[in-house]
Amino acid sequence: MVEQKRYALFLATLDSEFVKKAYGGYHNVFVSTFGDEGEQWDSFRVVSGEFPDEKDLDKYDGFVISGSSHDAFENCDWILKLCDIVKKIDEMKKKILGICFGHQIIARVRGGTVGRARKGPELKLGDITIVKDAITPLSYFGDEVPETMAIIKCHQDEVLVLPETAKVLGYSDNYEVEMFSIEDHLFCIQGHPEYNKEILFEIVDRVLGLGYVKQDFADAAKATMEKRGADRKLWEKICKNFLKGRVSD
Repeated sequence: MVEQKRYALFLATLDSEFVKKAYGGYHNVFVSTFGDEGEQWDSFRVVSGEFPDEKDLDKYDGFVISGSSHDAFENCDWILKLCDIVKKIDEMKKKILGICFGHQIIARVRGGTVGRARKGPELKLGDITIVKDAITPLSYFGDEVPETMAIIKCHQDEVLVLPETAKVLGYSDNYEVEMFSIEDHLFCIQGHPEYNKEILFEIVDRVLGLGYVKQDFADAAKATMEKRGADRKLWEKICKNFLKGRVSD
């Protein structure tokens, strides 16, 4: 009998009312994107101080760190504890997929620098250029590595200085580090492969309602998805291949 694969999801965000109502929470959003049948996915609400016991880390085949409205360079207790646990997982050479805030946390733990985005926040569908030379043949990207990939962006911070051993896999007009990897076990994406149009639009409406952005910014964000969508299936395939140690065709 094949042993059941087990993954841990570190949720650095609370569930919005919309996500609870539409999907039953972010746990389901992530598992429907990155999970496969027969796997066990455990969620830990790290933003609320919920973490696995360190002795249990070895039970997991891989980890995913979500986005957050918090800054990855903050020094509050739960972020420091998350950094400590990520360091331990890194030392164990277990796979970690870092998304947005998670991407920045991994950069921080590995000695990089994270700060406010120099060209301002992003809330939109955007294209990232893939550094094809940096992608190992027969890797989780597969044989056909695209020139660019569309992904939903929702962030106000960025990786300013990469860790020494990191390899940039993607960049954009505004951000030098959209995607990076370290060795074979850390894969980090600034955008949100798990987001869809509905999630983006609800976030746009929410931040507009709270007065965080102006109407023209909100309209421009929605306009980016008028005629096209993110390359969700491709992102899903790449992320799954990475987490599960598969080589794509």
